[in-house]
Amino acid sequence: MATAAGSAAGSTLDLRDRLLLSFEGRWLSPPGAEAIARRAAGVTLYRHLNVGSPAEVRALTDELQAAAARIGRSALLVGADHETGQLHAMGDGATPFPGAMALGAVGDEGLVERVGAAIGAELRAMGLNVVYAPVCDLATNPRNPVVGIRSFGHDPAAVGRLVAATVRGLQSAGVAATIKHFPGHGDPSADSHRGLPVINRGADELRERDLVPFAAAIDAGARVAMAGHLGVPALTGRRDLPATLAPEILRTLLRGDLGFGGLTVSDALDMGAVSNHGGVDVAAALGAGTDLLLCGPDPEAQVRVEVGLAAARVGGLVGRVDNDAATARVADLRRWIAGFPVPPVEVVGCTDHRLLADEVARRSITLIRDRDGLLPVAATDVRRALVVEPRPRDLSPADTTSWLPPGGLAAALAERLPEIEGVIVGPSPTADEIAVLRERAGSSDLVVLGTVDALGQPAVVELARALAATGCPVVAVALRAPWDSDAYPEIGTVVATYGIQPPSLAALADALVGDHPIIGRLPVRLAGG
Repeated sequence: MATAAGSAAGSTLDLRDRLLLSFEGRWLSPPGAEAIARRAAGVTLYRHLNVGSPAEVRALTDELQAAAARIGRSALLVGADHETGQLHAMGDGATPFPGAMALGAVGDEGLVERVGAAIGAELRAMGLNVVYAPVCDLATNPRNPVVGIRSFGHDPAAVGRLVAATVRGLQSAGVAATIKHFPGHGDPSADSHRGLPVINRGADELRERDLVPFAAAIDAGARVAMAGHLGVPALTGRRDLPATLAPEILRTLLRGDLGFGGLTVSDALDMGAVSNHGGVDVAAALGAGTDLLLCGPDPEAQVRVEVGLAAARVGGLVGRVDNDAATARVADLRRWIAGFPVPPVEVVGCTDHRLLADEVARRSITLIRDRDGLLPVAATDVRRALVVEPRPRDLSPADTTSWLPPGGLAAALAERLPEIEGVIVGPSPTADEIAVLRERAGSSDLVVLGTVDALGQPAVVELARALAATGCPVVAVALRAPWDSDAYPEIGTVVATYGIQPPSLAALADALVGDHPIIGRLPVRLAGG
């Protein structure tokens, strides 16, 4: 049978090196590890499935590589979505670096490269050699549910400089950087974990804005590119065709126009953008130019992908020339990875890296407005402070915030102010809860209100208005995206942290009492001031 990409392919074609598997377990028996190594080019580790302590992760990845060697398979690619910040895949032992938007608020390429190198060293020490980062998407839509603070910001040139620095840093440690989500997930309001977002920009606007960071990352030598599950009618003529399945995007645009020569990988194939329609067409994905099919944590979706891959092999639906080129790119990446030493696991979470995380946090805290002149707060003038903050929760599947303990903001401020009353609220506080908090604010000298996704939570806006109306001084803290400040213009003093990791909350507390200056700069546009 003739194929669309390359010469005829027979049932002897080996497609195992076109697959990245997932599995459940923090350890594997030798036979279990061999079964995985026999079936795929590598694996993706997920926090809820595979991640324990750094030493446990290293033991797991060592067993996988030993299994591959025992059965005569090449070294495995081992990846994870360890972006840090909002998506911190490698557990509590890894350094809690603030994420991309915090780095965007700092805007220092040298610092970003140092952070990338530190993250790369920690990943490599745990046995990983691929990371699905950096995010190259632009933060242009406050209502985008999936990108947000995972982006460095809204300005294409600035984001391009920072993603290039991240690529250089990660790859200096022997970890292949994956630029995503090509050709850009920043503009849509839909979440590709749940459905197929559509990019409504024209081709010229895409080239002038969304593609700029990807081009910068490619120029920096990025080894891997991840296609997003995104409809791009300006490039494909279809709203229902994901970029994962579109040769116009992967072959013509990415490889042809941008000159990318590395590996291409799909986004997870259990995401709603493709799984809601009965699963991905494996042969179409490979034919479109996807080198590696990434299986997410859904075991049923993984079975469908493996069955589809077997059918494509038996049916001769993948061209031999095309497959040889893809497997050669996999082999080239393996050779590149083998050229780097593996650090000792003790580097994970080391003092130097934690100090670096503290530096990022300190320099990223951003003053959005201070019309009331409340900052810095004089601790001697605050006998009692009311701190209201949301319970940590995940806003999308690409989120690990719910793993963090509640009450982090109050705990950080308790180190700086004499008496703290901390209150944790849900995403939509009730009218009765708001009334109680309004009463408590009336007997406080200061209110610190932490918010998350205020634009999407009307009850949070009502809470902010109620607290502002008490006359008690209120400092609002946008704990994730700074767009929250647009939801409550009644509050005159607003600060952004870009995350609730401990370094960011500690830096915020220091900044509020004037222990260090607030020097971060907004990396996105706000409607208000």
